Amino acid sequence: MKGLVWLGLILLVLGIVSLFVPIPRSEKEGIKIGGSSIGIETRHQEKVPPAISAVLIVVGAAMLIAGRKALSA
Repeated sequence: MKGLVWLGLILLVLGIVSLFVPIPRSEKEGIKIGGSSIGIETRHQEKVPPAISAVLIVVGAAMLIAGRKALSA
């Protein structure tokens, strides 16, 4: 059951980090005619929706609790 504790810890940390750290994303748009092309690249930094972060935190905490109960039994 140690694997359950480690997985819970990883999910908990990912949930907390996802609240504060934005994920970079870039998009390229343009046209290509023959051998030449004209385009623009835009970059966005978006955060994960808070609902997804909350789910990660709750599931991670639940897995930690379940894993520790299994280890102590």
